[in-house]
Amino acid sequence: MFENPIDWAQDHGVRIVIILALAVVAHAAAKRLIPRTVRLGMEAQRGKDDQSSEEHDRRVETLSRVFLRTLDVVLLVVVVMLVLAEVGVSLAPLIASVSIVGIAIGFGAQSLVRDALAGSFILLEDQFRRGDIVSIAGITGQVESFTLRRTVLRDLDGAVHTVPNGEISVSSNRSRGWSRVNLNVGVGYGENLERVREVLDAVGSELAADPDWEPLIVEAPSVLRVDSFGDSAVEVKVLAVTEPGKQWQVTGELRRRIKARFDAEGIEIPFPQRVVTMRREAD
Repeated sequence: MFENPIDWAQDHGVRIVIILALAVVAHAAAKRLIPRTVRLGMEAQRGKDDQSSEEHDRRVETLSRVFLRTLDVVLLVVVVMLVLAEVGVSLAPLIASVSIVGIAIGFGAQSLVRDALAGSFILLEDQFRRGDIVSIAGITGQVESFTLRRTVLRDLDGAVHTVPNGEISVSSNRSRGWSRVNLNVGVGYGENLERVREVLDAVGSELAADPDWEPLIVEAPSVLRVDSFGDSAVEVKVLAVTEPGKQWQVTGELRRRIKARFDAEGIEIPFPQRVVTMRREAD
């Protein structure tokens, strides 16, 4: 193919090495500059969005990962084309062939384009970030990875779910800004509801004042209202505001403390009961 390999190596070989070296340098530079640039850009917007430091860091990490992966793909395509040109491959027929194949594949890749567009809007609108707890496409879990094409969630059982972004019509972010404890406590119909309210408010205040739990709680648990009359209990609703994603931890500890205090105060937590009457047939 080449009349003089030494001359070819001195000419095209050197250029190929330079192309590869520049690509490595560009990748390394982008790896350092993109996160810094994204962070600087987000710093200006942070005051407007009132984001916590943790949310801000997750947003920067998510954007940086997407930008870096997109740049890597573009860089790879450019390097391959330049190297092919150096080894004597004509790019015009190759581009024409790729265009024809691309048109044929395009009809079957509409879902891929839809996923990429949906991912772009998710990113631009900041619907969720890596580390957030979300409900999408009927699945609830923590966002482990996000690209323009798909979102990867890990649920409470440890299962990993890969959701194409085009399948996301509604996303519910359970860890943005703050989270809420929404707990119904059932008490017996014979209990004094004013006393129940005082006990529940006291338990909530003690939990919020506990040094181990205070950092997780924004507003102490307190009684909102008598929520409903159930079949076997009066339902009292207790609400609290926590740091993002900490509502489940706080709710579990609140339940434990309520049970212990109700036992100490003699307040009944009823449960459904069934009475069975046996009748004897007359002889």
